[in-house]
Amino acid sequence: MTRFISTVFYIGLLKPAPGTWGSALAVILAWLLWQMGGLWLVLAATVVVFFIGLWASQREIASTGIKDPGYIVIDEVVGQWIALWPVFVGGHMMARVIDGNILRMWPGFVAAFVLFRLFDIWKPGPIGWADRRGDALGLMLDDVIAGVFAALCAIVLAGVSHGLMGR
Repeated sequence: MTRFISTVFYIGLLKPAPGTWGSALAVILAWLLWQMGGLWLVLAATVVVFFIGLWASQREIASTGIKDPGYIVIDEVVGQWIALWPVFVGGHMMARVIDGNILRMWPGFVAAFVLFRLFDIWKPGPIGWADRRGDALGLMLDDVIAGVFAALCAIVLAGVSHGLMGR
């Protein structure tokens, strides 16, 4: 069961780049959560999946002896969801403008995805620190922090796009 959870329905077993597959699936899952319950469900699911992912990752690491198995992608799901938070907050605030269709905010989805993958691969500063912990918490935290960095950059890009460029 922990392999099923930590690989997010075995998507982490896809090659190449299991983290990118996990992030792509995370975007789809976040959209489905939005459709089912809006912003609050996305936020709550992020927190719940973090703790489930931490538990499953701890078990997987203990059973394999590998500190950061590449097939564990539940951390990418959590980080990608955090990167998408600004899109969903914006969608929540602009529900009438977008007629409830969050996909009208597609540039935000693309930016969040690309920025999250960039920070997750690059691992600057505290992202790298968390990754070097070598335990399940570090495995989860590096993606949480990468998601926060991506979310902040997405907010800046949205401000530039909507403010300076008048879109």
